Order: sequence, then structure tokens, then C-alpha cells
Amino acid sequence: MHIGFLHPQGNFDPEDSYWTEHPDFGGQLVYAKQVALAMAERGHRVDILTRQIIDPQWPEFAEPFDSYPDVPNVRIIRLPAGPGDFLPKESLWRHLVQDWVPNILEFYQNDGGLPDAMTTHYGDGGLSGTLIEAETGVPFTFTAHSLGAQKMDKLEVTPENLAEMDENYNFSRRLVAERLSMNRSALNITSTQQERFEQYNHPAYRGAVDVENDARFAVIPPGVDPALFDANACIEEEESIYRLVEERLARDIAEQRRELPAIIAASRLEPKKNHLGLVQAFAQSQILQERANLVLVTSGLENPLEEEASDEQTEQNVLAPIREVIKENNLGGKVSAFALPNQPALAAAYRFLAKRRSVFALTAHYEPFGLAPLEAAVAGLPVIATQNGGPSESLQKGNEQYGILVDPSDPTSIAQGLERVIGNVQVWEKFAQSGRQHVLTHYTWESIAENYLALIEQIVPAPAARRPQHLLPIHSYFHDPRPETDISLEELSHLFFSS
Repeated sequence: MHIGFLHPQGNFDPEDSYWTEHPDFGGQLVYAKQVALAMAERGHRVDILTRQIIDPQWPEFAEPFDSYPDVPNVRIIRLPAGPGDFLPKESLWRHLVQDWVPNILEFYQNDGGLPDAMTTHYGDGGLSGTLIEAETGVPFTFTAHSLGAQKMDKLEVTPENLAEMDENYNFSRRLVAERLSMNRSALNITSTQQERFEQYNHPAYRGAVDVENDARFAVIPPGVDPALFDANACIEEEESIYRLVEERLARDIAEQRRELPAIIAASRLEPKKNHLGLVQAFAQSQILQERANLVLVTSGLENPLEEEASDEQTEQNVLAPIREVIKENNLGGKVSAFALPNQPALAAAYRFLAKRRSVFALTAHYEPFGLAPLEAAVAGLPVIATQNGGPSESLQKGNEQYGILVDPSDPTSIAQGLERVIGNVQVWEKFAQSGRQHVLTHYTWESIAENYLALIEQIVPAPAARRPQHLLPIHSYFHDPRPETDISLEELSHLFFSS
């Protein structure tokens, strides 16, 4: 088969550039790339369609075509959408309609034919799939990765601040695009049952999709690349990453503590990731301070405990409170924070720190799926993770636990979860072994690609078989994006606040 991946935001290149340095990048790019590569390795032709950027700040994304050297039947196709410079995802909507989708259709007209099916990612990819399907009949699956209504809930959007929030985040276009995507897709693919029954069941999506209809959903969790993350893997730069980690620990950690295990957190510096809760848990636990150091693997900042972030929100809402807790609790010499250049380096750092019986911690307030804990588990690290969201499904099957779930709103709960493992050899070994084996058995990209392909093979000959009888009309803005046709605040208010 010939399969297209529609992913306009973020970008793809052979070096995975900037994946840890921008909020529009991250897990969803890993997901799309790895599923695409795994499909291609099974003999299918795969195109990853994204946005071309002509900007000296982003030189990796300028060429119209690119590829992954080891997988020849995957193409990265970059097509223009609006101005050449980089744009955040909130600013893409108009350019997708006016430029990107027409450019995709023109490209395939000259290329000899459209793909058999599209997989679409995030609301903007879903919208693009909707418009292409309406024009050509090519079916698409929709993988949201995250939904706008949940973000509005977390930002505590009210009728009073709705206009300001919409101006900043374009929620009006996002919610309407998501409703179209989940309604008109051949199938909605979620990472967890919770995502299906809770997130898609938000009142903002009422009338777009029936979460009780099994024909409209498939749960396919993300996967891990064992060749990169496994405890027995080894990258070319393995030893140099070990030295880098040792150098950073020597910079930040008191000499007599440098061989202690580490409590490792590796995620973007965002308030929702709740680094602060983890630091507070460490601060209140003498047991943890005696047994381990705290290591924050950050994005972009080489020394975030001393160096101010260029982004004011990150500085004020994430780093400044962490530094204050460290100062107030005399944690200097017990906490290290530094950046790693890419995913291979992160995997090597996990392996290095696992040799010291370290643990991985993800204490996000809410985590839609949580791929990072699974990657850490494969590398041999026991996992302590938030009970809110995907980890409650991926790290627990029936009565069997493959990690320790904690309440991210309660530093005491976080501390107690960590105390169960840090310094307890028997418990550490149990979770290190069972967690790794569990992930290798159930969460690899190969198995995920096979699940996708099995569904696409059903969809292609009968693309309408799973779709609802009632299809939402495509909003006029997504036919002709002008101020006069734009989605109004009244429409957004009706969608979000009506219950």
C-alpha cells in the first residue's frame, strides 16, 4: 500500500532536529516517524507530509524532499504553507486551507497518484485529511495526540477570558477542526481507553462522535524503539554521552554524592509536566536526599539552575519556582539539570544511570499516554509515574503493576513512591525487570504498525463502512478563510460551555 502521514506542525528530518527544544515538537513527532518507519519496513510506501520552512533559523527544513537513510521507501515531503518562516501551530489554520492542502493535491497529481489512505495527526492534520477526503475520496484515520477542549479546561477558560484565550490559541478553529476530523475520519485511533471515553466524550465534541460506537475507535498505544532504548543497546556515541553526564554531575553535585543513584525526570519544561512537584517531594524527604540525587534532563538549556530561559513563561512558571525550592531547602549539591542533544543521547544517559540503580519519574499533572516512562523502562529504569492519564493503563494490567503510580498533586505521594524503590535492591530489581519485559512484549513500534496496517487494509476497500451516517458540514472558514467567514466567539462559546 501507499500511505501518507499528514503532520503539518513540527517537522521531520533525518537528524530529528529540535525535537526537545520546541513545544510543537516532541512525542507526537516520535510517534508519527516510528509508525511510518515500521510500516515501510514491512514493504509499504510511506510519505510523511509536513510544512516547508525557508528560514535561516531552521535550515534543516528547507529542502522539499528528504529521507531516512536506512529506510528507502519513506519520503519526507515538505510543501509550502503560508510564509517561509517558522510558524507555531496556532497560526497554521488559514495557510493549511489556502496553501498546504492544494499543494498536496497538486504534488500527487504530478507524482502519479494519491496514497491509498492517510493517517492524520493532531487537529491540523485531521483538518487536512478532511479536506483531502472531501476532494478525492482518500480515507483517513485521525490520531489527535491531544484535544483542544482538555487544554481549555486546564487553562481554566471562562466566558470572561474566552476572547483572550482564543486570540492566543485559536481554540475556535481547533475545536471545529477536531470535530470535523473525528466525525469524518474512517476511524479514530486513541492511545488509551481513557482517551476515548473521557477526552472524546467532552461536551465540546458532542454530536461529532459517539464514544460508545466501537466501529468508530481503535486503541493503539504508542511504542518504544528497542534498538535505541533497550538496556543492551549501544549507540556510536555511547561513551561520550556517559562522559557528558559525568561532567554535568561533577558540575552540579557535591563530590561525595556523585556515585549515588539518580531520580531522573526528562520532559519539556512546561508547568503541566510538574517538575516543581517532583522537586518539592525531594525537598521534603530526608530518605530520598540521603539515597539519591535529583537529575532534571531539560530541553535546550545547558545549565537551567543558573541560566535564565529565553522564554519568559518557562522562566517564571517553571524554573524560578524550582530554584526557589532548591534554595529554601538547601538542596544545592543534590540537584543537577542539563540538556541532552537528542533521543539517542537520552537513551544512553538512561543506560548509564540505570547502572547506579536510578529510577525514572514522570509526575505530570496529566499525561495523555506517557511514552517517556516506557522508553525509560526498556532502558532498565524502574518507573514512578502520574496516576492521571495513560500510565494508569500502560503500567498496570489487572492486579499486576509494572511501575508505581503516584498522585502528582501531592508531593508526599510522589516521595513515598520514590522511597519504595530508591535504595531497596529487591524492589528495584523487581520493577526494573518486570517493567522492561512488559514494554518489550506490548509496546513496540512493530506491533503498533501492524495494528495500523490491519485497520487500513479494512478501510481502503470500504472507506465509508465505519463512518457515521451524519457527517458534519465543513465550516465555511475551512473552504474560504476570511475574517467574514471565521468561526465566531459565539460558536466557540456554544461548543465549549453548552452542556
